[in-house]
Amino acid sequence: MINNKKIHFKILYNFFIFLSSIIFFFSTTKVFSKAFNVNDIDISRPFEINFDKNEVIDDGFKKAFFQLISSILNSTDQEKVNKIKLNQIKGMVESFSIKEEKFINEIYHLSLGVSFNKKKIFKYLEKENIFPSIPIKNKFLFIPVVIDEQKRDLLIFDNNKIFDTWNEDKEKYELIEYILPTEDLEDINLIKKRYDSIEQYNFKEIIDKYYLDDSIISLIFKNEKEVRVLSRITVNEKVVIKNQSFSNIDMNNTEQIKNIINNLKIIYEDYWKNYNKINTSIKLSLTIKVKTLSNLKISNFEKILSETDLIYDFTVSKFDKDFIYYQVIFNGTPNFFLKTMKDNNFNFDTQNKIWVLK
Repeated sequence: MINNKKIHFKILYNFFIFLSSIIFFFSTTKVFSKAFNVNDIDISRPFEINFDKNEVIDDGFKKAFFQLISSILNSTDQEKVNKIKLNQIKGMVESFSIKEEKFINEIYHLSLGVSFNKKKIFKYLEKENIFPSIPIKNKFLFIPVVIDEQKRDLLIFDNNKIFDTWNEDKEKYELIEYILPTEDLEDINLIKKRYDSIEQYNFKEIIDKYYLDDSIISLIFKNEKEVRVLSRITVNEKVVIKNQSFSNIDMNNTEQIKNIINNLKIIYEDYWKNYNKINTSIKLSLTIKVKTLSNLKISNFEKILSETDLIYDFTVSKFDKDFIYYQVIFNGTPNFFLKTMKDNNFNFDTQNKIWVLK
C-alpha cells in the first residue's frame, strides 16, 4: 500500500515540476543584468510520503547563499550573517534553475543554479555594516618550506606533508588557486644554502620561473614545542608578512596537518578578499553620454557596466538624436572608475560635468 502511494506521488510530483518552474520564472517582473550566480548546489533528501520539493529548494537557496557569502566575505564577517532568515534569503533570489534531479534508492537528488540580485545582496550587507569583496579568482604560486629547527634542515618536496596534501581538498567558494612548484634540484640547493637567512630570502629566482604575478611563501618552523608559520604574501609587488603559531602539533599526524592547512587557507583567502573589498557606502553618481551613431560601442559599454562589480547601478536617463545619457552609480572614486573603464578600453572626456565616452 505504501509503495503504491509512493508511485502515485512520484507521478503527481513529476507533473508539477514543469508547472512550478513556469510559475516561478514567468512571475518574475524584472530581470537584472547584474547578479551573483551560484551553480552546482547539490541537495539530497529521502523520498517519503511527506516529501516536499519546496523544502528541498529552500535548502538549496540557503546552501547557495552561504556559499556566496563564503566567497565575498572574510571569515570574521561571515559569522555576522549566520542568523539570517530564510525569507530574507529568498527575497534576494533573482532566479533559479533546476540543473538535474533524480531518484536513487528512494533518495531524491537535486542540483540547483541560483542567481542572487547583487544590489539586494549589497544592500543587506550594508545594513549589517559589512563591506563585501569582489569575488575575483586568482592563481598564486605557493611554496611551503618546512624548517626543522632541531635538525637544521629544510624540507621542500620530499617528506614535506604540507606540500603533499595542500591541494587535496578544495572548497567551491575558494578564490585562490594554489600553483605548487615542480621539483627542481637547483631550487632545492638554492633554498638550502639560505638556511640561516631564510626569513630574509625573497625566492625571486624561483618565483620568476613561473610567470605568476602573485605568490605566497610559507616558512613552517617546527620544534618540539610548536609550529610557527611565517607567510610572505605578494600581490602586485606589495608584500605582507603574516605570522601564526600552532601548539602541540605532530607533523606526522594527517589530521593536524589538515588543520594547519585549513587555518592557513582561511588567512590567505581573507587577505585576498580584504584586498578586493568594496566600500559600498561610497556611491559616486556619474552622468555619461555616448554618441547614438555607434551601436556597437553602446552595446559593449553597457555590457562592461553590467559585468563590473563596482558598478552599483546604471540607467538610461534620457536620449536625443545625438546622444544617449547614462546615470551610473559607482562604488569608488572617479579616478578608480576611469582606471576600471580604461582597463576595458573605454576612455572619457571629463572636462565638463557630463562626461563623454570617446
